[in-house]
Amino acid sequence: MATFLYKLGRSAFRRRRLVALLWVALLALAGVGAATAPAATSSSFSIPGTEAQKAFDLLEQRFPGGNADGATARVVFKAPEGQKMTDAANKAKVQDVVAELKAGSDEVASVTDPYTAQAVSKDGSTAYVSVSYKVSGMELSDATREALQKTGHDAQGQGLTVEIGGDALQTMPETGAGEIVGVVIAGIVLVITFGSLVAAGLPLLTAIIGVGIGVSSITALANVLDLGSTTSTLAMMIGLAVGIDYALFIVSRYRAELAEGREREDAAGRAVGTAGSAVVFAGLTVVIALVGLAVVNIPMLTKMGFAAAGTVVIAVLIALTLLPALLGFAGAKVVGRKERKGLKKADGEQEKPNMGTRWARFVIRRPIMVLLVGVLGLGAIALPAASLEMGLPDDGAKPASATERRAYDLLSDGFGPGFNGPLMVVVDGDKAAAESTVKKIEGLDGVVAVTPPTPNKAGDTSMITVIPKDRPSSVETETLVHEIRDTTGDDVLVTGATAMNVDFSQKMNDALVPYLALVVGLAFLLLMVVFRSILVPLKAALGFLLSVVAALGAVVAVFQWGWLGSLFGVEQTGPIMSMMPIFMVGVVFGLAMDYEVFLVTRMREAYVHGERPGETIVTGFRHSARVVTAAAVIMIAVFSGFIGMTDQMIKMIGFGLAVAVLFDAFVVRMAIVPAVLALLGHKAWWLPKWLDRALPNVDVEGEGLAAKDAEGPQDPEHELVKV
Repeated sequence: MATFLYKLGRSAFRRRRLVALLWVALLALAGVGAATAPAATSSSFSIPGTEAQKAFDLLEQRFPGGNADGATARVVFKAPEGQKMTDAANKAKVQDVVAELKAGSDEVASVTDPYTAQAVSKDGSTAYVSVSYKVSGMELSDATREALQKTGHDAQGQGLTVEIGGDALQTMPETGAGEIVGVVIAGIVLVITFGSLVAAGLPLLTAIIGVGIGVSSITALANVLDLGSTTSTLAMMIGLAVGIDYALFIVSRYRAELAEGREREDAAGRAVGTAGSAVVFAGLTVVIALVGLAVVNIPMLTKMGFAAAGTVVIAVLIALTLLPALLGFAGAKVVGRKERKGLKKADGEQEKPNMGTRWARFVIRRPIMVLLVGVLGLGAIALPAASLEMGLPDDGAKPASATERRAYDLLSDGFGPGFNGPLMVVVDGDKAAAESTVKKIEGLDGVVAVTPPTPNKAGDTSMITVIPKDRPSSVETETLVHEIRDTTGDDVLVTGATAMNVDFSQKMNDALVPYLALVVGLAFLLLMVVFRSILVPLKAALGFLLSVVAALGAVVAVFQWGWLGSLFGVEQTGPIMSMMPIFMVGVVFGLAMDYEVFLVTRMREAYVHGERPGETIVTGFRHSARVVTAAAVIMIAVFSGFIGMTDQMIKMIGFGLAVAVLFDAFVVRMAIVPAVLALLGHKAWWLPKWLDRALPNVDVEGEGLAAKDAEGPQDPEHELVKV
């Protein structure tokens, strides 16, 4: 592989104008496709095989036009001090709002009158209007949302406290200033790492081009493939992360080859042949992790994984072709002034040990101490993960400044926490079956109220609304969902947003072990091919699991227990987002294997070329530690930018990914990995002879290129020149 990529890199460098033109044309084509594609509707959310989904499907069949999965809104009113919502003046204002909501949009399916629907609290201080829509929350038009908000604002101006809750206001979170700060920090780190604005700009430029092509392609195909807006968000985040990483490592290797005295075209070829080989395999691990999301069997996640994997493939191709072409345009400016002077130092002059060299020597001298501190430290941070409770945050987790949160609090105060997450029970049977079901549910603990059955026209199906005692995201409400299902039999199905969240959490929990086995298993085989070793891939996988569990422990401590919650803007603790463990495994595994491949490949390369085990660790750190550190700091900065967003789920994802990269890069890869390799010595690179013969030899270390050096230059026009 190294030889093929070497030729590819040299060819891209030599034909840089053509290569650059092709990529610019692809970017323009994708941009035009995105601009001219029909507006995409929201991706339909379904969880095949779950009871909540079966209930929705049954409602669509038996209650045609009922819009069981349509968006809902609750306009909550609170009377001024000393007044009641049943007062004539306040009642007139509410009825005006009801009329205005009915006429506000063609997407409105129904609006309830609180005075006929018994939606006034016992003390008369609070009332709410329920609005149902014909389409889901993400499919609502901006005009419909604006009409809803305007209605609430107009009523607010008439002396009533008015807040709006429900998924009708659901929108994609806006980009926060923190993300911009993260990108700025990434640029600063690159400048410090390379000492050259040109070299620092190349990884950012190639990453942006790759993300531009990937996201534009997703936008262009969104309507055809039913892709939601969250698909683009994930693709953008992953594409930016790996795009910067891959370019960073190749540019760094290119500069190292120049420092050894190679001419620019040959240096570009060798950078792509060596670091580029690591990029290919690192990219494959990320693709495996993302495509593996199909194991969960949730169509939305599967599409997100495949779309993000496509963006990673684009990032790899850009790193192998466009980057060497841009290096050709950059000339000597890709090297900083200090390094340009360093290229002219006399032969035999010793290079001063850098921080990576000094740290590697320290670890080699005290491997047991470093290993114990690293493992015990991460193990202690991982302890809270044993108390992990999964669910989906509700409006109660939103900041107090959000109208959804204030509506949530008003309903909790006026009617009880359970009114924020009613359960919908579907009875597949006649009137007698429905009435029997109501009696069974009324006898359960944790139930505040049960509405009379609402039958369909045929009389063979009924809907029942159950109000739980506790808030939607509580363990008690989840227990109630299971109790209703266990008590009422197979002909009774529980659904609604709360039940859907319970089923989604269970689905994610059940899929975690198979997903982990698939991703880690395939990556283990891949790394065994790369490193020609059994123990090195095993150590890589175990180290990754340790860092992910530690990151989950930190997430539980902050978002579930509330430790240091105020520091990260956590206003309401609750269950951890149910897709968080799988999401972290998929994303962090890919990035962790990036650092593993780039760091240990250089060690393997030195070992193949004759260095002793201890020397290989020092060599790997001397050449790669600074760049791996820079890549990790950039990723931590980018992910930390999401912590500043108001949406609790996005905040949690940003925090989880940032601490996971912190633990994996600086504790596992920089401390535990060299300590384990120092203890293993030659055994680290052991591989049974029969397995060595069975595995394909992909030559990631560049042995073929070393053979070229031994043969000497064959083309007088490209003879190596000492600068």
